[in-house]
Amino acid sequence: MRMKHVVVIGGGVVGLTTAWALLERGHAVTVVEREASVGLGASRANGGQLSYRYVSPLADAGVPLKAVRWLLDPDGPLRFKPEFNSAQWSWLLGFLRACSGPVNRRTTNRLLELGAYSQACFSRLHARADLGDISLREPGKLVVYRKPAEFARVAARLNGSNGPERALSHDECLALEPALQDNEAELAGGIFTEGEAVADCYALCRQLAERLTQQPRFRGIVTANVDGFETANGRIRALRTPQGEIGADEFVLAAGLQSRALAKPLGVALPLYPLKGYSLTVPIEAKHLPPVVSVTDFEKKILYARIGEQLRVAAMVDLVGENTRLDPKRVDSLKRAVRDMFPNAADYDRAEVWAGLRPATPTSAPILGATPLGNLWLNVGHGALGFTFSFASAEIVAAHIDGHVSPVSLDGLRLAA
Repeated sequence: MRMKHVVVIGGGVVGLTTAWALLERGHAVTVVEREASVGLGASRANGGQLSYRYVSPLADAGVPLKAVRWLLDPDGPLRFKPEFNSAQWSWLLGFLRACSGPVNRRTTNRLLELGAYSQACFSRLHARADLGDISLREPGKLVVYRKPAEFARVAARLNGSNGPERALSHDECLALEPALQDNEAELAGGIFTEGEAVADCYALCRQLAERLTQQPRFRGIVTANVDGFETANGRIRALRTPQGEIGADEFVLAAGLQSRALAKPLGVALPLYPLKGYSLTVPIEAKHLPPVVSVTDFEKKILYARIGEQLRVAAMVDLVGENTRLDPKRVDSLKRAVRDMFPNAADYDRAEVWAGLRPATPTSAPILGATPLGNLWLNVGHGALGFTFSFASAEIVAAHIDGHVSPVSLDGLRLAA
């Protein structure tokens, strides 16, 4: 196999892990990132959970009805602002088609396989890249339920399961996570999964970028906007940037939501839409009692993860277009919910607020692999699980570029014809 020069477009966790996987296979790699530094997009302050088993696609039977209730609730997890463009409405139609039990189960099974592979890939990368402090812990994940019927339905699915999940009663949840004793909500129970991890995605991006620069075949991180592509004979010849063209043998599109606009002039329609999410990064002091395990509040769609000496809280799905503005009402709503759930967990008066755009497909499954252009590859559409799936998707795309079969089935994970 000859060494190729591969340009990876995107310097978030998806792009950087792809660059690493390609270098490990003996290729030369250039990363192109439009921001001044790596990891400043959706990787900057995401939830920090590595949820290999809790993949839960957003589209499911009953979700459209739930969405109506969420929209009517001022503190609900969903906001929607109609746009006069085809991208939003075609995405919504695709989402509604995916809101069925059979589709959800197929997607869940595929994502569980991807998650298991990603867990193994992360372990290898973490060891080989010799990453420093990324606040990595494996406390397990506890999904708590407020409604008894909802909890009973989910717990029933575990009957006969050989997985690491186990159903816990209200009292067992409190025994596992004492910080839950401080909230006034009556929890019906929870599902605990051992082995689920948390880490600082932004720290991982920065450290991985540093490790990349130490590799002899790495040609650097180019800070530039991509204006488009030069093509010839059904292949990409070069990227166009204000600083000039960047040629290569192969190109990987891993630029998050920007990938949609970059692919469109090539005749490649990517069904991506930004799910705007908010996060709080809150300092923890000695007097506080933060949760030790990773916690997700199922009904409120809020997750909590201790990352070093900070509590990361992430929530909300706002369908409001490419808008990263901090909405004061949404921020206040999130802070109220957090204070109710874990009132003594951290210093909420000093919370750092962030909003980011998670590029999602209607099914919540990423799009990986080939395009109609012979040397353009996709690693896009990871939604809220970009951190979790990045390690697997990087290896899958790198294997394709080597001409090998994907290590996991790509059924439901390819670009639709």
